[in-house]
Amino acid sequence: MFQKLFITGAGVSKDSGIPTFRGADGFWTIGSSNFTPQEMATREMYCENPAEFLLWYYKRFASYRHILPNEVHFWLADKNLITQNIDGLDGKAGNTQYISIHGRLDKVTVFQKQENMVPLHDAPWDIVANSQIDLDDDTLLKRLLLELFKIKDHPEYGHSLKPFVLLFDEYYTELYRISEAEQEMQSADSVVFMGTSFSVNITSIALRYALRNNAKIEIVDPDPVDLNISGIEYHRMTANEYISELNGA
Repeated sequence: MFQKLFITGAGVSKDSGIPTFRGADGFWTIGSSNFTPQEMATREMYCENPAEFLLWYYKRFASYRHILPNEVHFWLADKNLITQNIDGLDGKAGNTQYISIHGRLDKVTVFQKQENMVPLHDAPWDIVANSQIDLDDDTLLKRLLLELFKIKDHPEYGHSLKPFVLLFDEYYTELYRISEAEQEMQSADSVVFMGTSFSVNITSIALRYALRNNAKIEIVDPDPVDLNISGIEYHRMTANEYISELNGA
């Protein structure tokens, strides 16, 4: 049976109003007042400076928690899908089996060693938003975030909470469903990369499996990265334009 796998990045959520990661207002372009995004989005920062980490995470990511899916997410709702995005829009669009390989904005876990399997819990972002404090007061906001994430000076294993997100200095584990993702990649006869800059490891893994399996490879992006690999089909368009073309619009 023919198996087609879609692997999506931030480009598919742009039409929902969420910045891409490396654009002018990208998540990895804008950091805090003292640290670059690459310094902020690390397990080391969470451990050593949890107040600064949680403040940045809340302001840069949690503000998008109520964003709605766009046409691309709804089109992907019945597809085999691995997404790099943590926005949860694929789930909101109705895809019940998609793999959020980098985590989910709406969830947290108990802080543990990376290889440990732990349950997911609802993130407390609405509690923060509905609190009585002045959310423009960073000092008060940091204090509330630390309280909700059960952190005093530094996070404690088995007690503190951590956003369910794969950070730059972390690795793929079963908590992020890496084995399921690799099984999907190994079974795919066709792989479509949509809205990704190929700057994260999961795209390299998927590309390696696709090449090994002689799978058809397509890249959908207005300004795609040239991988210098023969046989790849490039669609120099947005994901929305791509699905419109497929639907004969």
